[in-house]
Amino acid sequence: MTGGVVSDASLPISDIQATVYGTTIGLGYTFPVGGRQALLTGALPYAWGTVSGNVMEQSRSVHRSGLANAKFRLAVNLHGSPAMTLKEFAQRKQTYIVAASLTVDAPTGQYSGQKLINVGVNRFAFKAEIGVSLPVKKFEMGVYAGTWFFTVNPNFFPGGVTRTQDPIPTLQGYVSYTFRQSLWLSVQSNWYGGGAAHLNDGPPAQRFNNSRLGATLSVPVARSQSVKLSYGGGVTARFGSNFNTLTVGWQYTRLPK
Repeated sequence: MTGGVVSDASLPISDIQATVYGTTIGLGYTFPVGGRQALLTGALPYAWGTVSGNVMEQSRSVHRSGLANAKFRLAVNLHGSPAMTLKEFAQRKQTYIVAASLTVDAPTGQYSGQKLINVGVNRFAFKAEIGVSLPVKKFEMGVYAGTWFFTVNPNFFPGGVTRTQDPIPTLQGYVSYTFRQSLWLSVQSNWYGGGAAHLNDGPPAQRFNNSRLGATLSVPVARSQSVKLSYGGGVTARFGSNFNTLTVGWQYTRLPK
């Protein structure tokens, strides 16, 4: 990820640029819940990078590396995709799917209240989301709506400062096209707003009102294996990060016998 960061005008920092690299290991498991298909995933990232900018009109640069926050997600299909055997799945008639999910961002990342720039974030975050997807021949379209909620960070910079953050509503949509099994291309966009922060119950910082656009290509490389290439960039970023992001991932799927 590389790009700029639009900071709160009340902070004595400006012209912030960052380049961040990361590697993530993730695991997912599907299982039935009340006859419906469910998916539980977990991911643990490690990140390193450099952030530069002006602090009190003096140029500064800092390097950070370490574990970032772990993420866990539970998703359950509410309509359109019941729990099935492999044979039933192969013979299924495609229809629209309604699903709900809960994502947890846990404070496992490297953090110090004495530092303004950290790899991790010293608080929990929870995202409740509901989405609908609709297949049309080889196309699939979907839209998701959710909200991030945050617990208190009791040790924000320069140490001992209490930082709270308002909820952040999110909206995203995508269109994908499947050329053949495991070979597909998807274009997606999202918007998120709100999320004003408060220090020691003081006045709110600037609110987010950002949107991004990206694409993902999945290519099969072997039986039960695929490589995914993703790219995303900011469309608008009035506050917060405005990164261009390139991701390469390898996925292995183990099916039951």
